[in-house]
Amino acid sequence: MPDRVVAACLKSGSESIAYTYSEPTTFYEYAFDTATIARKSKIRNVWKSNGYINEEPLRKLCKVMDAANIDLKSFDDETYKKLSKGRLAPVLRTLKIFKEEGVWLEITNLVIPSWTDNLDMIKRMCEWLVHNGLQECPLHFSRFNPLYQLTQLPMTPVSTLEKAREIAVGAGVQYVYIGNVPGHSAENTFCHKCGKMIIERRGYQILANNLERGKCRYCSVRVPGVWS
Repeated sequence: MPDRVVAACLKSGSESIAYTYSEPTTFYEYAFDTATIARKSKIRNVWKSNGYINEEPLRKLCKVMDAANIDLKSFDDETYKKLSKGRLAPVLRTLKIFKEEGVWLEITNLVIPSWTDNLDMIKRMCEWLVHNGLQECPLHFSRFNPLYQLTQLPMTPVSTLEKAREIAVGAGVQYVYIGNVPGHSAENTFCHKCGKMIIERRGYQILANNLERGKCRYCSVRVPGVWS
């Protein structure tokens, strides 16, 4: 039950709860109740989702969520319908609502060969993000691995992910990462102003941290994020 989840976190010293895998919208009431209790115990809540949710329950959810990572699967409505039987517009609305409600937002785009690797589409997606004030939201381009019903496809070439990142940075997205490529330099955080590495990572490990009170140690610009 929700109270036991929070009690287990307090006992183990966990500082946050992530609601994910399966899609947390399918257990919305359970997640909301748990997050409400967690908030009272100063435990933070993270929503990892496909972003397909109606506005009213989403805005209610935002009152108890500290952060969200939303899968923006494609910037093409037909691709959404073919791959997931969903639509693009509700997901874009979700991104804007999280931003409006002050929830820290990150976006993940899985780059699938022949499905979501069109660079013109990626350019339009990045331009939309910047136009809608989401340029500070970290954007993660993830490498596809052939699994489940798409085993006939190859892994995403790293060069495609690098081109996608270059396009995003060129469009004005400030923090762009490459995921599922262990050891790649784009795992790291680079200051959007001076370009120096401020957080060095390997997987889930932090190897170096050049932030001081949420600012770049080298140029003192504010780095958007939740740092304490």
